[in-house]
Amino acid sequence: MANRDLAIAVIFLTQIVVGILGNASLLCHYIILYFTESRLRCTDLILKHLIVANFLALFCKGVPQTMAAFGWTNFISNFGCKFFIFLHRVGRGVSIGSICVLSVFQVITISHRNSRWAELKAKAPKYIVPSLFLCWILQVVVNVIFPIFVTGKLSNKNITHHKDFLYCSSVVHDKTSDSLYAALLSVPDVFCLGFMLWASSTMVFILYRHKQRVQHLCRAHISHRSSPESRATKTILLLMSTFVYFYALASILQIVLAVVNNPDWFLVNITAITTMCFPTVSPFLLMKSDSSVSRLCIAWKRNIKFPNLVRNT
Repeated sequence: MANRDLAIAVIFLTQIVVGILGNASLLCHYIILYFTESRLRCTDLILKHLIVANFLALFCKGVPQTMAAFGWTNFISNFGCKFFIFLHRVGRGVSIGSICVLSVFQVITISHRNSRWAELKAKAPKYIVPSLFLCWILQVVVNVIFPIFVTGKLSNKNITHHKDFLYCSSVVHDKTSDSLYAALLSVPDVFCLGFMLWASSTMVFILYRHKQRVQHLCRAHISHRSSPESRATKTILLLMSTFVYFYALASILQIVLAVVNNPDWFLVNITAITTMCFPTVSPFLLMKSDSSVSRLCIAWKRNIKFPNLVRNT
């Protein structure tokens, strides 16, 4: 085994282990919150779907890539190749969609009661389940074409022109068809990225306005410590920038991978590593983000419920 293959295998193994531990920790985090708070929050359902999607994206991409890096390129059958790639694509898409739904729901939740989102506050929880199922159905429909054009190394089909993806291969079409299909696959990602940017920017704006109101009411007790709004804003910006960076880079690399007729070893592996980055680190960012926003929402609700206490402090 070459040193570069060993290094890639170690990277994939690290991503799988860290990602599984992170998502398992996120799941335990919300199980503990459920028993301590004795109620199920609306965001918990979104995060459960996100955890399942992250497990699919990590396991179905990481395991085959790791085996291929160790030199076992013929270990998977034709059906297994189609199955793993399809589940990975669906998991990756649902992960993006879940983050999008979570961001929009948080915008509606922390919006002021006199804002234009006030009417949606009571109705928003009802739309969570349909939105999540729509994410799953959309990703299944969009990615159903992958098993048609992808074959395993153990397949009996004689394909003259094919792209080698280490443990699987796909049929080579003309560049126009590949470009159109790559653009079609990118539409849901671009849509979700746009929603994520809008939701994060809106949350930052809402938190900034709320911070100004609180400082105006509590001028007598100005503290040099960072406010809850500032901490929540930093967390939201960190989550947004990480999400946009990894998924934008992964989408660009996958478009290049779809257009190039003979992708080399480096392009195939760097695309897989980049694709697995966000499912690996997102659980840790989400645990920090949820705790910061939750504490802010609790404090915010108390201020709204008892405004005279704030003015008199």
